[in-house]
Amino acid sequence: MPIVPVSPERLVEVITSLVTQRLGRVRLAVDGPPPTRPVDIAGGVAAALRERGRGAVVVAAADFLRPASVRLEFGREDPDEFLDGWLDAAALRREVLAPAAPDGSGRVLPRLWDAASDRAFRESYVEIPPDGVVLVAGALLLGRGLPFDVTVHLRMNAAARARTLPADQQWTLRAYTRYELENDLDSAADLLVLADHPDRPAVRQP
Repeated sequence: MPIVPVSPERLVEVITSLVTQRLGRVRLAVDGPPPTRPVDIAGGVAAALRERGRGAVVVAAADFLRPASVRLEFGREDPDEFLDGWLDAAALRREVLAPAAPDGSGRVLPRLWDAASDRAFRESYVEIPPDGVVLVAGALLLGRGLPFDVTVHLRMNAAARARTLPADQQWTLRAYTRYELENDLDSAADLLVLADHPDRPAVRQP
């Protein structure tokens, strides 16, 4: 399959087009390690969707982590627990993805847990319309059986991750390697983005 270089702005357009081809509510995953800037990309797509008249809510996966007493049970730098136990996938399904389903209530909680203060956000629910879009952005989202309608994977190779992840996140490298080994991410994603250099991405054409 051909790989086509795109600008970051063009990447937002490509993802937006992928979403607007679908009618009704859409649950979009923008999956990638922090240096690929998944939340920023999701924010750009949400803005483009709103310009087209579709309601859009960005949900950062980092705001749906488990409490510290649970996720740090095996230490602060356990890469296996980082992959398997940090994300509160059940809460993400319950508070975001199930309500955003075609037959869901449309009542979505944008943020659940503030990991910095280790307490719940005092966040209000938001209503998304029948053609609204929920964009869940962050790392290690795929392969969990979460009900996404469209998935985008921002792929960054191991060398690029080691080069770009901050020193205090280098311990997570093994988690990303295991994530790739255990999940066929290239095939699982509706759109594969090569993001070794986030300012110069490329997309795999179908």
